[in-house]
Amino acid sequence: MNPPTDTAPDTSAALPRWSLLVPPLALVLLVVSWGRDLNPVLLILVCAALGGAVVAAVHHAEVVAHRVGEPFGTLILAIAVTVIEVALIVTLMSSGGPDSSTLARDTVFAAIMITCNGIVGLALLAGALRHRVQEFRAHASGGALAVTLALVTLSLVLPAFTTSSAGPTFTGPQLAFAGVASLTMYGVFVFVQTKRHRDYFLPKTDSTPDEHAPAPSARTAWVSLGLLAVCLVSVVGLAKAVSPALEAAVDGLGAPRTVVGLLIALLVLLPETVAAVRAALRDRLQVSLNLALGSALASIGLTIPAIAVASIWLTGPLVLGLGAKEMVLLALTGVVGTLTLVSGRATVLQGAVHLMVFSAFLFLAVTP
Repeated sequence: MNPPTDTAPDTSAALPRWSLLVPPLALVLLVVSWGRDLNPVLLILVCAALGGAVVAAVHHAEVVAHRVGEPFGTLILAIAVTVIEVALIVTLMSSGGPDSSTLARDTVFAAIMITCNGIVGLALLAGALRHRVQEFRAHASGGALAVTLALVTLSLVLPAFTTSSAGPTFTGPQLAFAGVASLTMYGVFVFVQTKRHRDYFLPKTDSTPDEHAPAPSARTAWVSLGLLAVCLVSVVGLAKAVSPALEAAVDGLGAPRTVVGLLIALLVLLPETVAAVRAALRDRLQVSLNLALGSALASIGLTIPAIAVASIWLTGPLVLGLGAKEMVLLALTGVVGTLTLVSGRATVLQGAVHLMVFSAFLFLAVTP
């Protein structure tokens, strides 16, 4: 009798031992460090565990993606990271008091700038340096950018101009409409990406050797999916654990406290950043753009509905409207992103421009 195809030895053989050990170790360290003041030794261990969890998350996301195929693999990573981000935002807002009134806005805007400029720019630059010119499907990535910009404008720009409530805020009905619109458009995008026009989001090139390797077994994929969830929880939790040290460093530099949220967002999005750059280096730029733009869309499409529901029991104002400086950066991101995606081809020039916009965002966040 032939043995079953999905056995325990298959899992251990398909997954490197380090990828099996790092997630539970990171989770244990998260439990040990949670709610404690980190001494220098524990801080170093937490930072090391954070880096290891990021690398492990990317590895397990790639295993799952290889099993289920594109674009489902990148969608899993984007949604998983965003769901944990949303949970973290709601938790901090429920316990942060009036000082957390702008937390949702700042986090979502930072995520948009990181994904649409930082991750896209790094992927474009890394891929073009190795392959000179890379091709992607403009109709897919352009559509994702269009939905993202529309929802960001509806949720983060319009509150600064509405007159039914004081300040850059929405009334209850306005917030409910923004939440329903965001969730609806995100659902439509996922349907188009995974069902209606799935082929639009597949890489234009399929020449990398790893793509011809046999797909992992179902058991291996399920183990990787579980370990991916553990890694993402650990990344967010460890990032929150090091936030007091980051706050002390930011205060020492005299920078605004909003920089702490930016730094944590950078840490949380590290798995997607690494995965996107690795895909670009393999001449699979479409996968990189799926990750970056999908993450941006998931961030706005899931966060706003969650905040709309959470506002029922949250106290204090919910500030969503961006300031003039942020609106300029958002408009510049929309223009540059549109010009980048309209051609379906990318060189180092497009990557450099996106990274320049991202650098301006980082610089103005520190020195507003």
